[in-house]
This record gives sequence, structure tokens and C-alpha cells, in this order.
Amino acid sequence: MKNASSVEAIVDRCQTLFDDLHFNVVKQWKAAAPGRKAIGYMPVYVPREIIHAAGMLPVGILGGGDQLEVIQGDAYYQSYICRIPRSTLELGLTGRLDSLDGMLFPAICDVIRNLTGTWQVLFKDKYARYFDVPQNYEDAIGGRFYAEEMDVLRRDLGELRGKPVTDAELNASIVVYNANRKAVRDLYAYRAARPWQAPTSEVYLILRAGMVLPPEEHTQLIRDYIAATDAVPRQRRDNARIVINGAFCEQPPLNLIKSIEMSGCYIVDDDFMLVTRWLLDDVPANGNPLEELSKAFLHRSAATASKYEARREDKGQHLLGQVKSGVAEGVIFAAPSFCDPALLERPMLQEVLKKHRIPYTAFKYAENTGQMAPIREQSGTFADSIKLWSAA
Repeated sequence: MKNASSVEAIVDRCQTLFDDLHFNVVKQWKAAAPGRKAIGYMPVYVPREIIHAAGMLPVGILGGGDQLEVIQGDAYYQSYICRIPRSTLELGLTGRLDSLDGMLFPAICDVIRNLTGTWQVLFKDKYARYFDVPQNYEDAIGGRFYAEEMDVLRRDLGELRGKPVTDAELNASIVVYNANRKAVRDLYAYRAARPWQAPTSEVYLILRAGMVLPPEEHTQLIRDYIAATDAVPRQRRDNARIVINGAFCEQPPLNLIKSIEMSGCYIVDDDFMLVTRWLLDDVPANGNPLEELSKAFLHRSAATASKYEARREDKGQHLLGQVKSGVAEGVIFAAPSFCDPALLERPMLQEVLKKHRIPYTAFKYAENTGQMAPIREQSGTFADSIKLWSAA
């Protein structure tokens, strides 16, 4: 049972990283070499290649989950705002993010845009930047804008480290992240093919580990997990195959994922940890790196509620592709409470699913959701109904 122990050891390590809201592994990475710096970023997508090329550690900050009591952070946001900005502020105000030398706030929604300004006021000694994205997808317009945004970040991080970030360094980092994205794609393909062998509660922890580990180490961790879990047969169940949609920003509690699985569902695709899968294929690493990253974002990136879609007919096509490629039998819309992008997009996606006769159900959660029984009952009823419909 050596491989079973290997799986357990890998998952236990990832659980430890997941539980550590003091980011001790980041502190250890910085302490290993003088002058090292770490840059935090909010979820969805930032070009981590630029941070890596500057010799810095990209650190994903995804709120405090269900382990953090938010006290100070509540003073800065209304009760009708989602929880992730409040818990992120709580992490900062309580010193848990002191190991970071800067923060990037990607274009997720207006709340995160405003969080940028709040952060700049509260942490004046740290680098902070709102990282905008284009809404025009022509290379000469939106592509140029996005390349210029990345160039500003490149110059800023070069100044922070004391020397410019070169094209050669950027292309080398693109190679590193191509390998990481390939490993993540392989992990998702493996789970879709054999979801009983790679439970999403484990896959999610593997992805979360990539928020604090160097990408080279995370890529090897994914490879090790696939090899270890594939060597140990697990029990296969007659579960319903479903896709999760709407959880691209504020992440669901781990117990929510476990509850959905326990209710009789195999999660075969999702939009968790989208930063790891936003770009859908390899980025060329032998040209102008910022132009290639820009083209990848414009033309070969995943659709989400935080990404502007110019053509209405494109709405829902990415979700349909997930259903088809994952051979899914239904969709669960799981969005954080007060998440304007996800909740505004949901009716449009539901109309697309209705048109294609794909069953769905929907609920809301918060990152600190504690009561899982209603969610488990709802997803269990949904799984049962799928089996009844498919048998009819």
C-alpha cells in the first residue's frame, strides 16, 4: 500500500498548506535566500509569469475561508458585499500577509477595484496595483492596451527588485507556466475520465497548493499525485456527473465540495482556481513575451462572468464545452452570496442550458458557510433526479 500512503501524504501536505493562514511556506521561501520577494494576487487571473520572471514568488490570496473570524474587515464594507474583500482585509490588518511585498488586484468586479484603493490607503509601504484587462479583443486595440498594462507591471517589479525584467526571463517563465498549465489540464482530464480516482476534494487541495508553492514544485506535485492515485484502485459509484459554475472568485469551503461529492455527484469540471486554467493552451515562448501573453488572453482564454464577451451568441458556449468534454449530466450553479458577476450571468447561462435540455440546480454560499446539510440535500436530490431522467 505504498502508493496509498503516497496519496495520503500528498493530500495531507496540501491540507496543511490550505489551513495555514499565516503563509509560513512563503516566509520559509523568502528566508532561504536574501532579498527574495513575494507578490500576492487575488483570484481569477493575473499573468504570474511576470512575477516569476522578476524572481519573485506569486502568492494567491483567496480570502480567509471558514477558518477566519472577520472583525476588522467588516468595518470597511457593507453587509451586502461579498465576504472575500472583508476577509482579505482581515488577513492584512491582522499581520497574516506581512510576508508579502505587494498585492495585485485583477479586474474581477467593482468590489475588488475598490479594494485596491482601500489597500493602498491601509498599506502605504507595500506595492499595490489594480490590474485591468481589455474589453476590446482586437490585437491592435485591446491587445495593445493589455500589453501596455503588463509592461507597467513588468517595470514596477523590475524597480522593486532593482533591475529590469528581460524578455529572456519572461520567455523562460512562460515555459515554466506552460508546464504547470499542462499538468493542471492533465489533472482535470484524469479526473473527468476517472472521477472516483481523483475526488474533487483532493484535486482542489492540489490546486490550492499552487497558490503558495513555486510553479516548478507545484507542477511536480501534480504529476506525483496523478501517478500515486492512479496506482491505487478506488471504489467506483453510480454518481451523477456534474459541472460546477459560478465559484471563480470567492472560493467555496472545502466542506461544501465534500458535501456535493457525498450527495452522489462526481464533479467532472468546474471554475475553481481559474488562475491556473485561464489560458487554454501553451503560450509561445520564442517571441515578444508580452504580445504572446496578450494574444493568449484575448483569443485563447476561458470564459467567465468576470470576462467581457462581445458577442451575445458566445454566452454559455464555454459552459456547454465543459459539459460536453466532461460527459456531464447536469450543472450546479454555486455562486457566492452578493457576487454580482456570477449572479447576473446565471440566468443567461440557464437559458442556454434549457435550450440544450441540460438539467441544472442552483444555490448560493459564502466562504465561511458552516451549515452543509441543506446543500447536501439539494445536490443529492439533483443527482437522484438526473438518474431518473437518464433512465426514463
